[in-house]
This record gives sequence, structure tokens and C-alpha cells, in this order.
Amino acid sequence: MELDEAVRTFLSTKPDSGDPDAPIAERRAIIQAGVDALFAKFGQRVDAAPREEDIRIPVGGGRIRLRVYRPGDGTGRPIHVFLHGGGFWLGSVDEEVNQATCRSRCAGAGCVVVAVDYRLAPEHPFPAPLEDCYAGLRWAVDHAADLGGDPANVSIGGVSAGATLAAAVALLARERRGPDLRLQLLEVPPLDLSLDGMRASGVGDGFGITIDEMALCRDLYLAAPGDARDPLVSPLHADSLAGLPAAAIMTAEFDPLRHDGERYADRLRAAGVPVSYHCYAGAVHGSPALTGTWPTARVWQDDLLRRLREAHFPSRI
Repeated sequence: MELDEAVRTFLSTKPDSGDPDAPIAERRAIIQAGVDALFAKFGQRVDAAPREEDIRIPVGGGRIRLRVYRPGDGTGRPIHVFLHGGGFWLGSVDEEVNQATCRSRCAGAGCVVVAVDYRLAPEHPFPAPLEDCYAGLRWAVDHAADLGGDPANVSIGGVSAGATLAAAVALLARERRGPDLRLQLLEVPPLDLSLDGMRASGVGDGFGITIDEMALCRDLYLAAPGDARDPLVSPLHADSLAGLPAAAIMTAEFDPLRHDGERYADRLRAAGVPVSYHCYAGAVHGSPALTGTWPTARVWQDDLLRRLREAHFPSRI
């Protein structure tokens, strides 16, 4: 299948990872500006939630920020914890695409959304970002009543590196015996940072993400190369996936990471975990954000919201 014009145009304007000799902070600022410009061109803005606020919470070695989106003043609402992408060294809750994502889930699935602004590598390598994400989940559950949320009706979701972290948080929650999760929602997830799956994918470098770029992200994230096969870094290397929450995994046809999602879905099913898996034809790694210009991205978004509603409101289905 050929790429649609909207996807080809997106790929031709997508920023690269910047000058490797420039300071990390400078590269981040340039790339974030580029990502916001891309979303302004290709994405669809979403109205602010009725209530939005930033909250800072303590974590090991510092504090992190959570951005909370509430659909209103009601109580007992589902809670969805969102983890942004960015290769473990980029991204924030302030990016326009992440704000639109959270607002869409708040309005479209009726959830209190808690976006975790986890600390970034290389200043904060593994396991700090993962522990930040777990701390954000733990805080959301512990403070559910203050948020108008239900601590027994919680999901977690992430995009790209955020999906890696979401899957790892689900493993960590199993290991630490909570919090319980209704769903892990994994979009275009890198689940094997050895990159063996990418190398075997047969998808070339012309689709918005390359092996070299993922290797850069991995090497910034990990203090020790051997950590790439740690299950909390690469959930595909977990010995067992039994007892994990249900999963919805969404991948893109022209994404060399697609096979990570496929393999994880197969292993979850084999472990008795309910799984919804879909690979979107004609999609690339970044194309789910093209909600303003590409109909398939809107289908992707509608499917995602439906899966959230099914997980959080099963009696309505």
C-alpha cells in the first residue's frame, strides 16, 4: 500500500533529532517548537477540559509535575494516566499534541486524565523516568477522591516511548501488587530496546523513525547497555506476562516497531491476558497525530476512545 499524500507531506516536514553536538536543552527546545508547528499544521486542536491544573508531587530525588484534566465536577469518574512519547529524552505535557490527546480522552471517554511530566534522559536515565510514571499512577489512585475519580477504575496509556513506559508500569504494578489497572493502552510501542525487532521488521528508514534514531534514544535512556534486556526497559523480555491487565495495542503498517506490538499481543494472549490489537494500513510511526488532515488518524482516535470507554464502562457496552 502506498502512503497517502497527507502522510507523505508529514514525513517530508518532520524534524530530525537535531545537531548531535548541540546541548541537549537546546535540541529539546528546537524539536519541541518543530513538533508544535507540525501539530498546528496536521493535527486537530481540542477545546480545553472544564478543569485543568498542574500539580507537583515528590519523587525520589526531586519533584515532578502532573497535569490533571477533569471532565467536570462529578465524582466517581474513571482515571486515565497518560505518558507522552519522545524517545525518553524529549517531550512534555506542554506539547500541543499531548494536550490535545489528553483533552480528547477526557471529553471522549469521560475520564479524569492525569498526564505525567516524567523526568527525561540523559540527565535522569532508567529507572528514574519509569519510577516517575509509577509515582504518578500511585498518586492518582491515592488522591482519586480529590480528583473526582474512582481508584478502582484506572487505566494507563502511552504513545511511543510513553507506551514502553506504560507497559513497564503495568509490569511494575504487578510486581508491587498494585495499583490495579483496567487497561494498558499502547500506541506504536517500542517494547524491545535491543532493537532486534526493528532490524528484522523489513521496514526501511524512510518512514519517520530509524534504527539509528532509536539507538540514540536507547543509549541516552540507559546508563548501562546491558539494561536493554531488562523487562522494565523492554517488556518483551519479561519471563511471564501472566496476570497483567487487559491491553489495547495499536500499531502502524509502515513502522519498523510494528512487530514489537504484534509480538507483545501474541505473548499476552498466550499468557491469558485479553488483548485488542490493530495495525492501521498506510500509517507510519507519527501519523496518529494527523487528526486534522488524515481520515485514518481520526479513525484511530475514535477506536482508541471506544476501547477506553469499553474498559471503563463495561456495563454500557
